[in-house]
Parts: sequence; structure tokens; C-alpha cells
Amino acid sequence: MKITSDIKYEGLPSVVLAGRPNVGKSTLFNRLLRKRRAITDSTPGVTRDPIAQDCFIAGKPLKLIDTGGFKLEDIGSIDALAVEKTLYTIEKADLIVLLLEAGRITAEDEEFIALLRPHYKKLVVAVNKTEGGRLEGEAWNVMAFGFEKIFMISAEHGDNVGDLELEIVSRLDFSKARELREGERQQDAPIRIALLGKPNTGKSTLSNRLTSSNASIVSEIPGTTRDVVEGSFRWKNRDFVLLDTAGIRRKAKVSQDIEYYSVNRAIKTINEADIVILLIDANEGLTDQDKKIAALAYEKGRGIIMALNKWDQIEQVKNIFQAMSDRIRFMFGQMQYAPIVALSAKDGDGVGELLNMAVKMHAQLNTRIETSRLNAALANWLAEYPPPYGPRTRFKIKYVVQQSANPVKFIFFASRVEAVSTSYISYLQNKARKDLGFSLIPISVEIRAGSERKR
Repeated sequence: MKITSDIKYEGLPSVVLAGRPNVGKSTLFNRLLRKRRAITDSTPGVTRDPIAQDCFIAGKPLKLIDTGGFKLEDIGSIDALAVEKTLYTIEKADLIVLLLEAGRITAEDEEFIALLRPHYKKLVVAVNKTEGGRLEGEAWNVMAFGFEKIFMISAEHGDNVGDLELEIVSRLDFSKARELREGERQQDAPIRIALLGKPNTGKSTLSNRLTSSNASIVSEIPGTTRDVVEGSFRWKNRDFVLLDTAGIRRKAKVSQDIEYYSVNRAIKTINEADIVILLIDANEGLTDQDKKIAALAYEKGRGIIMALNKWDQIEQVKNIFQAMSDRIRFMFGQMQYAPIVALSAKDGDGVGELLNMAVKMHAQLNTRIETSRLNAALANWLAEYPPPYGPRTRFKIKYVVQQSANPVKFIFFASRVEAVSTSYISYLQNKARKDLGFSLIPISVEIRAGSERKR
């Protein structure tokens, strides 16, 4: 059983999966979630940032967190940052699941176990890769470290994972966990923002600033973020969920399997967000890759804010922001409505304006127009620009309804659907955006007659 997007909780206890690289933490994470959420690969150190997900385990709601592996050997700057994030996450966790590998206890395992000694009271130990009883005899040797109980499991095949789940929930306090009522979910639903853009545009720096944390690893090395790092924060009495994603490069540049999955996960994050903040390096300006990312958000009906980051590095000559904005508008012919904000994620300049814009945009995305008001507006639009009267071009717009909000979509019912031109559809779309209060977001228009439809 998993928590769906329709059910929201607060006060969930947190469980962290920890261990050295390649012991199977991400495989166990996906097994417990009953879906593929973390990227798994035989390459050590694939997971870098902590990845959190609300879920049900043994019928109980909790927050499950996958972490980067603890390393001692061949450690680089990014590995050191990943270890730092892991240790920070462990400190905050309600329960730690230490994952070891059957038959192979390394110096990194021993060092990590020593670091965990202050947390033994909130530690559950699982020895992985014991499918079918494999290496169980050797696995019992880990009891020499003073553990009272261990679990022999196979994250890949599921052996004894059920027993581990029961142990996890038996050790947690669920007294503060509470399902939000329907009214609370509607009134206080957080604004979900996805940070997208090319590598090294400052997504993780902005994520850490907004969430007042170091959840995302920040490095000058492109491709540091691999999985989607989810964080939350509150600003001016509004709750936000932030999804920091891997940098999206051109397909020809994506050579590693790990990066391929990272990029695809970033693109799929658009489906999970209300608003996409497209971070653009102000030093480089808009690129073709930025245009492709924006097009994906447009197709999904998501709000999009174009954020010119690293603005502190730009020489502040007269009208420089207007000049850059005009260039972006020229490249985005169909997205003149999308707001542009200049900011410095490092210094915090412009972040307030960015969040103000997100709040306004979210309100528009979730606006529903009464059918009577819609059709009164339609009568004015038809009077202002009547459909053509030619024998082949004649059609009649009968009425309009709003099919959905977030994304916003309108359906116009017409006679002779095939006669409605693309230019007239654009006219209706522009009028709906201007007259109905959708100035900041994309809206979708469909012309329909019975079973026939034309977009």
C-alpha cells in the first residue's frame, strides 16, 4: 500500500536507509516503496543526495529516506559532501536501517558502525544479499559488533523483507502522524515546484536556500544531482514542496546509463509539479536546451517561470534586464505570458519576487470559471470577432465549458469542427487568457462536436 497524491499526512516518523556504497540501499528503498523511485546501478555511489518519499509500510504511514553511501576509499569532493549529507540525515531520523552485505564486512562498514554507536537505540540492522539462505553463516558474524538482532534479507528478491517491515513499524512512534482532512488538503495544499535547467545553473543552490538546508549537494562539477531531491518550506503562510532535479543536457551528451535515468527522472518530475522554475545561467543566456525544457512544461500545462540566475555576475548596465527579457520573448513565440525573474540563488536577491510570482501563478492554475460567466464572455468574443461566413469556412461556436484546472483546459462546442481555423483557436485562447484572469499560465483549448474533436 502506498500513499497516493490524494492523501496527505503530517507528523510522519522518518526512517533512513544507510550503509556503504553498493550494499543495496536503493534496491531496498524501491522494494519498500513497491515502485522504482531511486536509481539503481552496479556502479558504487549512484545515490548522492538523500531521497525522501512518504509511503505505507506494514500498514503504517512514514517517511522513508534513501541516502548516499558511506565511503572512506578513493573519496572525492562530491563523495565527501554525500557522506556529510548522510550523517546529517541520520542525526535527524527517528529510525536507522543499517544495511550490510552478506559475507563482506569492509573497513568502511566498521568505520560507519563506529560512527553509529551513539544511535544504537534507534538502529535496525539488515544483512542483504542472503537470498535462499546464501552466506547466512558468515552473516551472523556481524553480531560481534554488539547488535542485539539482525535481519537476513534480499532486497532484490524480497526474502524476509516483510519481517524487516514489521520490525521497523514496531520501533516507531506514530502518535503525531495525522491524515489531513479533505478541507485541509484543499485549503492548505502545498505549491509543488520543480527546478529544471541545464547542469550547473544553480538549481541545488536555490533549493538549499529555499529549504534552509543542505539537502542538495552543491558543486561546480556538472551532473552532481542525480535523483530528484524533494524538500519543503513555508513562506508567507504558504507551504511549498520543492523538487530539485538533475541537470538536463542534450541527448548526444548523455552517455552514461546513470545520467540517462537521471535526466528521464527530471523530465517526469514535470508531471508531479504545479510550476516549473526554469533556471537559466544569466551569463550564457537562453539555449536550445532551455527551449526544449520549457516546451515540455508547456505541453503539460504547467506554469513556468524563467529565472535568470547568477544575476550578481552580470554587469548592471542600463536596460540590461529588459534586453535579456526581449531576447527570451523573441525565442519563445508562444510563451509571451511566462514571467521572467532575475535572481541570485547564492545571495538570495530576487528570491522573494520569484516566490511571489509562484503564489500568483498557482492561484491562476487552480481557478475555475463558472459556465455562465464563460458563455457571457464567449458572446462578447464572438461579437468582437465573428466566425467567417463563407460556404466552406462557416462554423458556429455554440457554448464553452472549463474541463479542468491545473492544467487549465476549455472545451468549445461548435458546428463544423473541421472549419475552425488554427488562427481562430488562437484568438479564443488569447481572449480566455486575457479576460478570465489567466495572464501568467498556459491554457489549453479544444474544439469539439459530438465525438469529433480538433485541438
